[in-house]
Amino acid sequence: MRRLKIKEEKLKRSNRLTIMLNNREMRALNIYCQRYRVKNRSRFLRETVMMTIVQRFNDQMPTLWEDSEPDLFSPDIRSTDLK
Repeated sequence: MRRLKIKEEKLKRSNRLTIMLNNREMRALNIYCQRYRVKNRSRFLRETVMMTIVQRFNDQMPTLWEDSEPDLFSPDIRSTDLK
């Protein structure tokens, strides 16, 4: 029970972030929220921003094997190269 309480405290949102939108951006956001029935705009914006951040981290993460040289499995190899 105590462990759950500590975990909830760590996840509690206590930091505020304010953004400014111009008229076109606000209108686009309002149209989107109406069209797709977004009820909680704060949650929608938070999830959208965090998904973008996590996706960029995943895209830029170094891989174990870099694709620097073509190999047998790369699609750029022609059949004449395999002789």
